[in-house]
Formats: sequence, C-alpha cells, structure tokens
Amino acid sequence: MAKTIFYYVLTIMQLLPAMVAAECRCEADDLPRDGKSLTLKFKLGAIGAILGAGAIGVGLPLLGKRISVLRPENDIFFMIKAFAAGVILATGFIHILPEAFEGLTSPCIGETPWQKFPFAAFIAMVASIGSLMVDSLATGHYRRVHFGGKDGNKEVSINSKVVDEESNGAHAGHVHVHTHATHGHGGGSLVGEGSDELGEQLSKLELIRHRVTAQVLELGIVVHSVIIGITLGTSQRLDTIKPLMVALSFHQFFEGMGLGGCITQAKFKSRAMATMALFFSLTTPIGIGIGIAIAGVYDESSPRSLIIQGIFEAAAAGILIYMALVDLLAADFMNPRMQANTRIQLGSHISLLLGAGCMSVLAKWA
Repeated sequence: MAKTIFYYVLTIMQLLPAMVAAECRCEADDLPRDGKSLTLKFKLGAIGAILGAGAIGVGLPLLGKRISVLRPENDIFFMIKAFAAGVILATGFIHILPEAFEGLTSPCIGETPWQKFPFAAFIAMVASIGSLMVDSLATGHYRRVHFGGKDGNKEVSINSKVVDEESNGAHAGHVHVHTHATHGHGGGSLVGEGSDELGEQLSKLELIRHRVTAQVLELGIVVHSVIIGITLGTSQRLDTIKPLMVALSFHQFFEGMGLGGCITQAKFKSRAMATMALFFSLTTPIGIGIGIAIAGVYDESSPRSLIIQGIFEAAAAGILIYMALVDLLAADFMNPRMQANTRIQLGSHISLLLGAGCMSVLAKWA
C-alpha cells in the first residue's frame, strides 16, 4: 500500500510541470514583480523553514517511546489527536475547498461546462466516496491476509464456541459481539480462552484500521502539499511569499502532528515510520522546488493551470474532510474510553475547536 501511494504521488509530481504550463492565458498580472534573486533567497529560506516545521510536527508523536505523555495509551493523546484533526478538517474546508471553487469557476476557463455545474463540490464528494471505498477494500484485504482467509466476523466463531461448551455442560452465558475497527460491545460472559481470542482479534482489526487510515491520510496531505508548494515556488512577489512561508510552516507543523499521531497508532516498523515521516516532510519543499523550476513557463491564471489545480485541490479536500471526520474524530469521540471520562471529553472538544480555529485564522495569509 505504501509503495503504491509513493508511485502514485511520484507520477503526479512528474506530470504537474507539463500540465500547468500555460497555453491559453487570461489577462496578464499587472502587479509589479520583485527581483528574481531576492525572491529566490526567500523561496530557499521557505524550503528550510517548512521542511523543519513539518519534520518537527510529524516527529513529535513518533517520540512516544521516549516521551511518555505522547504515548497513545495516555489520556492527553486523545486531545493532541483532536487538535490535529481540527487542523486537518479546517485545512479541507477553509484552505483547499474554497481554492478549488475559485479555480474551477474562474472566468478564465470559460463558461461551458465549468460554470454550468459545481465541479469542485462534485469532485470533493467523489474523492470522499473513493476514500471510503479504499478504506473498506484495504481493510478487507488486510483482514483476509492476516486471518488466513477465515471469516473475520468473530460473532460466528465465538458463538459457536459457546454452543459447544453448553453442549458439554460447561457454564457459559449468551454472547453477542459486534466487531468494529475501533471498539466492540459485549453482553453476558465468556470463558477465558474465548475472551482472550476475541481480544486478540479486536486488537488486530484495530491495528489494521489505523494502518489504512495513516496511509490514506498521507495521500490526501501529500497531494495538497505539492500543489501549495508549487504555488509558493512560482510566486514572484515578496508580499505573497513572506506571509505564505510563515503560514505554511505552521500549517505543516500542525498537519504533521495529525499524521504523526496516526502513524504512531498504526505501529509500523521503524523504517516504515521514518519513510512516511520523511515523505511528508519533503513534499512541500519538493513542490516549491518544482515551482522554482517552472516559474518561467507557469501562469497561475491560465485555463489549464486553473483546471488542474482545481481538480487536485477538490480531490485533496474531499480526502482530508473524510479522514478528519470519519477516521480521526468519529473513531476517537465514539471510543468507550473517552465516553466514560468527562475530563477527556471536555479536553478533546476544546482541543478540536482550538485546532480548527487556529487553522481557520491562518487562512487570512494562506
């Protein structure tokens, strides 16, 4: 799965320079542009700042083995994830989706068919449905691989065990178990061996779910990061580059925390965790590098550029909104451990609002 994501994004980055080269142009930008050498210095500085911020953000949750407060089993981890989920949700709704609407409804690309249908919303919806399908299919695939083709529904196997024990005169109660990726419900009693087996099965399903979530989330973040990096790299005005550099540094830091939390819960091997963290940290700087390289032929107001960027931004928005609501917030806020603890609930709600609020404020500059 990780290799597939890597090749997919690599293909996107190779095709973007060719796709965004302008053929048909809208009116030229009459605003004055600053010297190339001066803007290049700030762009190179932006690469270093954004790389460092992203690496720190994604790296902090991965230090859970050394910093006890950042471990997934601690209560504060719920609050950290809620803050990061708020950041990712605001990124989709406030930062990316409006840009997609603006690009795909621009007068530069013509009235037909772009002005006749809300393509940005449609693409975001399709991307959300696609994320759900990938989520479901990948989870099903991992279940079949890990359980050797056996029926993953433990309700059947555990109930069969209870029936066998009852027929042998053993004491057993009625059991009704629903197995989900993040939680389970049980009623009655179950003797030791079956209970241990069910617990192990639930742990495997939860781990599989976390791994799929981390990989799909990284895909959505990477697509957006490359596009926003190209935007900064092609800009020729310092009053655009300076605030964008600061805003993107905070943006990458907070998004990195959200992704790092998911990677930590997924319990990948150390090499896989390092690869995913490095890949996330490098995507925006790579996008800036691509933008610098194509700055001479790139016109952000050309029809082709607007369409390509609008499509990718709408898709990224759909992926991030789905992941934030379903795989991050719903999974944690419906967790029995959180629902049984008012302090965790209150802290997580406040963290969610703070994360979404901070990211919304940054929309003023980026």
